[in-house]
Amino acid sequence: MSSDGPDPRGDGIDVGDILDQLEELEGSITTSEGQEELRHTKRMLKHLPVSERISKYTSRDLGEAFVGSIIFGLPLLVEDGVFVIAQYLLDSLVSGVPVFLVANAVFVVALTTGLLYAVDFREIQITNPIFGLVPRRLVGVLTISFLTAAGLMVMWGRMFIGDPTSVEMVARITVIWTAASIGASLGDILPGESKGTDLTLSNIDELVS
Repeated sequence: MSSDGPDPRGDGIDVGDILDQLEELEGSITTSEGQEELRHTKRMLKHLPVSERISKYTSRDLGEAFVGSIIFGLPLLVEDGVFVIAQYLLDSLVSGVPVFLVANAVFVVALTTGLLYAVDFREIQITNPIFGLVPRRLVGVLTISFLTAAGLMVMWGRMFIGDPTSVEMVARITVIWTAASIGASLGDILPGESKGTDLTLSNIDELVS
């Protein structure tokens, strides 16, 4: 998250505040040359070296989260205890709802959020959140770790043992997902800020075009 203290890139100047001011200024510039110069200035500011702060979310971060998911998820794939835990998550019903399965999913989201934004491994800035609210990094880490868990279960032939129902398969995935999400979080943030283009809708459109 953003800090109220001095920015490590300058003498007490918060570069984030400067970028916000440039965003406000952009609407008042009418010439194409001025717009291009402003965009160039913003790109230079975003690529200034940072000590411990992470603000960009790049394709390399996706790869790091994927690797972390595999490292933490693989040891569980060979354990039959995954099936026992998954069944336990489904057996605790309240009004027909598997409350422990829901609670485990909430736990995974809360744990991932804490690792990314509460534990002081790195200072993580929330920039360009989805719908102005949901952090891109959180969505990316949770999605990659879940898909990795599901893919490994299928690839290693662990998903369909015992002819499970769809809900049972989801429960099995969430067991692996719990560990994979930890690996994805650590794999993403521990190396520091990754180089590359920030994965925002505008930047993706520019790359495609």
